Amino acid sequence: MSATVTQSTAASGNVPWTPARIRRVIGRAVTYILVSALGVVFLIPLFWLLSSSLKVGTEVFDQPVKWWPAVPQWNNYPDAWNALPFTRFLLNTLFVTIVPLFAEVFVSAIVAYGFSRFVFPGRNVLFLIMISTMFLPDVVKLIPTFIIWKQFNLIDTYDPLVLASLLGGTPLFIFLMRQFFSSIPKEIEEAALIDGANVVQTFTRVMIPLIRPALLSVSIIGFQGHWNDFLGPLIYLNTQAKYTMTVGMFFFTGGTNERPHWEWLMAMSTLMIIPILILFIIFQRYFIEGLTSGAVKG
Repeated sequence: MSATVTQSTAASGNVPWTPARIRRVIGRAVTYILVSALGVVFLIPLFWLLSSSLKVGTEVFDQPVKWWPAVPQWNNYPDAWNALPFTRFLLNTLFVTIVPLFAEVFVSAIVAYGFSRFVFPGRNVLFLIMISTMFLPDVVKLIPTFIIWKQFNLIDTYDPLVLASLLGGTPLFIFLMRQFFSSIPKEIEEAALIDGANVVQTFTRVMIPLIRPALLSVSIIGFQGHWNDFLGPLIYLNTQAKYTMTVGMFFFTGGTNERPHWEWLMAMSTLMIIPILILFIIFQRYFIEGLTSGAVKG
């Protein structure tokens, strides 16, 4: 009789409020509240950036902080864009972002596939050495790398920013994609080989589509890294016509003996965030899946 009543209650949607259910509901509510509070905390700097981009230059650092200007200066955006040739800077930034991004993702996928599927002497040692390079700060490699490119007379060209992506890939990308490749059953490759596919065809037509979440994850990370890169273009580029947007924004800090235009700097920083936000919103599901699954499988 009791089981019949429970089944009918559940079927009607009136689930009884048992102590266990109450604890689950309270725990979920607390979790949502904490996550929402953390989300608001992380959004505060972004909101300050947006509000500062609409202020007069002298208002940016006013105390106490004015979270929204009395008269928003929407003209800061076109003024900042027209102050320097940012249209040219945008094209340069897209070039040094998209071209090396495709190169390093492709090369990293090849290296990761080799570490995952091919057995050769010293494989684990080489993989450990490759992973350990992630712990090297970029400043340690800065001077030796600059000297190498200078010996090839490639300073003030895009080659150091583009060709470097073809020289072995990125350790983080290799690690994530190797984990994905290792999680794929070998029977899938064996079936492709039985059907007459060679190694290249198996890699490009079978394995690459199966690691799409990992590819999208590393692509977003790589896009953000190249898009926001400041040190590389600053060191290797000397001609203004070749500058990227990050280097162009440096002029607004007063580095050229002009008064700082902080409001213009905030406006351009806000604009530079938009492409990354769009990519993350579109591919959010794949990005999270690529990071979580790739980190634990294998």
